[in-house]
Amino acid sequence: MALAKSHLGVSLVVSCLLILTGCESSQGHFNKHVALFIFGDSLFDPGNNNYINTTTDLQANFWPYGESYFHPPTGRFSDGRIIPDFIAQFAGLPLIPAYLDPHNNEFLYGANFASAGSGVLDETRPTVAVKLTTQLQYFTDLVKRYRKNVGDVKTEQLLSDAVFLFSSGSNDYQYLLENNESSLLFDEYVEMVIGNLTKIFKVIHEKGGRKIGITSLTSLGCLLPVRAERPDNTCDEKLNIISSLHDKALSKKLQDLTQQWEGFMYSKFELQTEITKRMKNPSKYGLKIGNSACCGTGPFRAINSCGGKREPPEFELCDNPNDYLLFDPYHPTQAANLQLSELFWEGDSKVASPYNLKSLFQGTYVDIVQHTTQ
Repeated sequence: MALAKSHLGVSLVVSCLLILTGCESSQGHFNKHVALFIFGDSLFDPGNNNYINTTTDLQANFWPYGESYFHPPTGRFSDGRIIPDFIAQFAGLPLIPAYLDPHNNEFLYGANFASAGSGVLDETRPTVAVKLTTQLQYFTDLVKRYRKNVGDVKTEQLLSDAVFLFSSGSNDYQYLLENNESSLLFDEYVEMVIGNLTKIFKVIHEKGGRKIGITSLTSLGCLLPVRAERPDNTCDEKLNIISSLHDKALSKKLQDLTQQWEGFMYSKFELQTEITKRMKNPSKYGLKIGNSACCGTGPFRAINSCGGKREPPEFELCDNPNDYLLFDPYHPTQAANLQLSELFWEGDSKVASPYNLKSLFQGTYVDIVQHTTQ
């Protein structure tokens, strides 16, 4: 919305912000919108980690991060926009603000709670990231603010229409592998992660949320740092078993919840599949390099030194991030994020199922029998 120049215009803007959904601007945008609430890890973090006591390993608020779009860098782990930014754009929303940014006082279109390094389990990096249960508490606090400011009826309508976007789980399994004193079997650990994630969904559902969007994990065994340490530089298929176990368990749980919870709907995006495709055959997707990062050092630039604020301080930077799948060893470039977001938004049931995000936002739902019977 353009800034109003007259006192009357300012009053209109303030009124629209205060009542959240019931006011129509000259562009007609305030009359109806679907809010977006974002939870998760570094794939979705817009800069919340700028405002917590953490390490530079889990921050990206320095050059060259953001170089393709944000000046100065915001804390997004990319050269530019990330998946939630594009989803918001496709939905006709502005950038969804970082909840912990003290400059953000209004959350008219939703909020982004995601924190780099966070996990589904409380014991995953609890002192350096905002764990998912704390992100949920922030959401609960925000719902209280909505109820206080606009009343129960409008708050309930806002929540029932809203889409809740998740990227979470990878850090839990990486943390397990880094601290391998655990005697749990992989399937037992997956059960814990999915169980805790379900508890998060349950609270959202109890508060009136109905529509979940969630990504599958990336292939843990194909991460560049993993490949760089292997003699043949190939993926570690044993580690990929964890990703597959999680993915299958998540799909089963989401299907079960649609039968158990009133009005529950979801879109599950096959991030792992789409990343792997571009890693193996980048030119098919308009990219040039899928097996090396744009920013980093060492083989495949797989050492996460991007920006020079981590160890080692030396790093290399490519000339054109648009040629690359990955900006740093773990995170896609803006160009790749756009492709992934388009698939999440309006892809078919092979990549976003049983609905894509566009269907959830617009309330146009297709028959899911073809997907569930495959």
